[in-house]
Amino acid sequence: MGRFTASKKQLRGDPKYGSILASKFVNCLMWDGKKSVAESVFYDALDLIQEKIKDVEPIQVFTQALENVKPNIEVRSKRVGGASYQVPMQVSRNRQQSLAIRWILGSIREKKGQPTSKKLATELLAAYNREGAAMTKRENVHRMADANKAFAHFAW
Repeated sequence: MGRFTASKKQLRGDPKYGSILASKFVNCLMWDGKKSVAESVFYDALDLIQEKIKDVEPIQVFTQALENVKPNIEVRSKRVGGASYQVPMQVSRNRQQSLAIRWILGSIREKKGQPTSKKLATELLAAYNREGAAMTKRENVHRMADANKAFAHFAW
């Protein structure tokens, strides 16, 4: 995942909802610079969500799903006197967002055998209801941090 860009400065809201978060997500979903493909996948997924949940705007489902997946705390390796400790640390807002996006995309790319828009819709709905692969990932990260609470005094 070593592709960092200064996209935060130039990021515009997405064409349909004007959401910065959505356009960030579309950019991360995109492969080989095919933005129109990524956008159509994203909007198809939101349309599928619209069919499933009538009373909530799909973009709100998307935002809430990302909120639910964001981790508050994670473990980082810290070397102290020749031993490496997993030290639990707070996660910055930017990193929370990029981790949430990365985990959702990772979980839909692992699934095979149905269109990406359908997988994305299912995963977003699952995350909205606090379940699914991306939520499991978050739970595991939190569990790791909890298990290593003893090393919290190494935090820097």
